[in-house]
Amino acid sequence: MTGMLDHLIIMPILLPLVSGAVMLLLDERRRTLKAGIGIVTTVTLLIVSIILLRQADMPLAGTGGSAVKVYQLGNWPAPFGIVLVLDRLSALMLVLTSVLGIASLLYALARWHRAGPRFHTIFQLQLMGLNGAFLTGDLFNLFVFFEVLLAASYGLVLHGGGVMRVRAGLTYIAINLTGSFLFLIGASLAYGATGTLNMADLARRVPTLASSDATMFAASAAVLGTAFLLKAGAWPLNFWLPTTYAAASAPSAAMFAIMSKLGVYVILRLWTLIFGTEASSLAGFGGEWLLFGGMLTIVFGTAGILASQSLTRLAGCSVLVSSGTLIAAIGTGSGAVIGSALFYLVSSTLGISALFLLVELVERLRDPGADVLAVTMEAYGEGDEDYPEDEVGVAIPATVALLGGSFIACTLLLAGLPPLAGFIGKFGMMAAMLKMDGPAVQPSTWILIGLLTASGLATVIAMTRTGISSFWARMDDSVPRVRVIEMAPVLCLLLLCLGLTVAGGPAMRYMEATTQALQTPQDYVTGVLSAPRAGSREGGSGP
Repeated sequence: MTGMLDHLIIMPILLPLVSGAVMLLLDERRRTLKAGIGIVTTVTLLIVSIILLRQADMPLAGTGGSAVKVYQLGNWPAPFGIVLVLDRLSALMLVLTSVLGIASLLYALARWHRAGPRFHTIFQLQLMGLNGAFLTGDLFNLFVFFEVLLAASYGLVLHGGGVMRVRAGLTYIAINLTGSFLFLIGASLAYGATGTLNMADLARRVPTLASSDATMFAASAAVLGTAFLLKAGAWPLNFWLPTTYAAASAPSAAMFAIMSKLGVYVILRLWTLIFGTEASSLAGFGGEWLLFGGMLTIVFGTAGILASQSLTRLAGCSVLVSSGTLIAAIGTGSGAVIGSALFYLVSSTLGISALFLLVELVERLRDPGADVLAVTMEAYGEGDEDYPEDEVGVAIPATVALLGGSFIACTLLLAGLPPLAGFIGKFGMMAAMLKMDGPAVQPSTWILIGLLTASGLATVIAMTRTGISSFWARMDDSVPRVRVIEMAPVLCLLLLCLGLTVAGGPAMRYMEATTQALQTPQDYVTGVLSAPRAGSREGGSGP
């Protein structure tokens, strides 16, 4: 049984890869079969991810920490072979990805999976790339999984066609190709300076680098950081994000909410692992840039929220505020702030994804026929695709009440107001910021607290303005058709946020334990580099 559990680490990568390959062989007209395979795969991913989360949170006997689980592909130990590494942070991101995957896929089954070819295969490859990026233990394979998920995201951005979507998609592709080029340059410089790309081995070698090599590695870190910040949507590299996310279909945009967090994840992982207190002259490298860059991102996103004339663009700008908050929290270097930021990461990602799914449903209040036009040229640009206009499912009773209640819940989540989980995350960050500087609070801390407050106020203003025009100032009393399979994912995501509020204590304990592990990178380094090969009880020091 233990051996089977050990192999679970690779399942979040293998399951969507095999599922996507099988569906690629099926005729495109067999959409029902493909949908069934996709649902089974995604639900299985969630079950596996929850099991891995429980494994990652198991305390070691006699210690307060947890073991780092290492999976050696080909039974070659690090740093010579490819390794997958499971800890609390990667397990958390796996569960979050699986939850969003199920919600987005269920929503797409109402209509969107028929709006273009190979949707299910592309969707599974997207999940594979995300899961692989969260689990990989070296920079080279991080680049590989980045390219897999980006290639899949290109297809999801363009899914459904239309001039607006194609225009935004081409910009998105060009920007991400630039980011991939920077990633390659940064990884090459890092290998030239250290002779390795394994993350744990990098953390071991950086403190011993000569002055010239340390300078080269700092340059490589700056280039890599630029690539990751571009993906996270940090200012001034985020001009493409609101337009692209607004143009994408609702289920695609809901999944993209976790893609921006991938950039934040990599920054948090590498910054705490390599540039901790043991990094000698490079300790804390780039921390101030993260802090002030995050604050500028919040300013840009807040201005975008106030200026948004559509709900989709407002949701895209909310992604910027979320990313900026997380980047600034990492830049503070405080474990307590980062722990609360991880709580905020989960709640804001769930809330933004729910909003992206909800936007299309709310828009139907303005035009009763928009449920048919949502995947045609009038809703998303000029196109000549012929999509089915038959009514799918049944209308939900009390549709307007459900939409209005969900809209209010999204507002509370994104603004960080009680009683939902967004308030716990924001309040925890602010309280930790006031304590981290001692009696004399730094001006930058006050500025960040002010920006977090202002961004929440801006969200309330913008969402209230949109809510009034959508629910109270309607020209007619017609009720749009909202299908159960469309409304259920939105409600489930919001209920998860409510559950996160109710279970705030255990959830925050997990986040604090995750942060504590991140701030003691020697456990990660030892766990990866000393992991025994299969069939051996000795540490793996070489092939």
